[in-house]
Amino acid sequence: MFLQQLINALTIGSLYALTAMGATLIYGILGILDIANAGAYLVGAYVGWYVYYATGNIVLAFLVSMLVVGLLGIFLQRAIYSPILAKPRTLSIIPLVAAVGLFTVSSDAVRLICGPNSKAYNLKFPMETIRLGKVVIQPAWLLIFVLTAVLLLILWFILNKTKLGLAWRATAGDQEIARVCGVNTNSAMALSYILGYGFAAAAGIMTGILYNNITPALGEVPSYKMLAIIVLGGLGNPLGTVIAGLIIGIAEVFLSVYTKIPIPKDAIAFVVLIIMLLVKPEGILGRKNKV
Repeated sequence: MFLQQLINALTIGSLYALTAMGATLIYGILGILDIANAGAYLVGAYVGWYVYYATGNIVLAFLVSMLVVGLLGIFLQRAIYSPILAKPRTLSIIPLVAAVGLFTVSSDAVRLICGPNSKAYNLKFPMETIRLGKVVIQPAWLLIFVLTAVLLLILWFILNKTKLGLAWRATAGDQEIARVCGVNTNSAMALSYILGYGFAAAAGIMTGILYNNITPALGEVPSYKMLAIIVLGGLGNPLGTVIAGLIIGIAEVFLSVYTKIPIPKDAIAFVVLIIMLLVKPEGILGRKNKV
């Protein structure tokens, strides 16, 4: 049924948008593709699971996981990325290599510390499955919709209605000019990492709840699909990332269900990206480069 598949697609697309948002914020500030954001997604899912297992409180699991992983993001920014970018004539690929290395380390660390076996959240919802005719809505889907909407509204408010958000936008526009004008660019960078990594942690927990399963390999698919989403949305554009995430979710579900496309489901994101870039190379909401 079309409406049922649309709901499925929007659920998946919401997760994709939230997962890629951190990488978008970081690219907007530093101009680097932070693959390690997928490591935050993985670590966040595990931190959330341990907190929920210990307390039985899913709200506390979200809050603790987002805070811990967000602070980890600030540490990585100050200890690794900033020193690399501060060196003169640093090749643009070096931060990317460092990010890939951090993601690999995070995956292996989770495997060594938490074990290779899968873990299940087994979250008990206070409500039953909603049935509207032939349409079925799972409580986990409602959780994803509501939490994603709340987090994105918080992000919009911070970026558009606070001094920190103004500092982020100024720094994303031109870091050197912003610094000369007295903008605290260090705070803007810290904001990108604590929000970006925190959002990724929330997305990791929601994925664990949705599929009731997390493993040390949880971040592998998001690590490359995230790149397709932020490029498709227009590098460094938060709204473009939301739109791109929803487009990828819709494309994956509908192409998988209604067509016999002979490629894996997870490769559809790159097919959509290639087609889009042929039509609009700067991405959905990207700005054209002036020559």
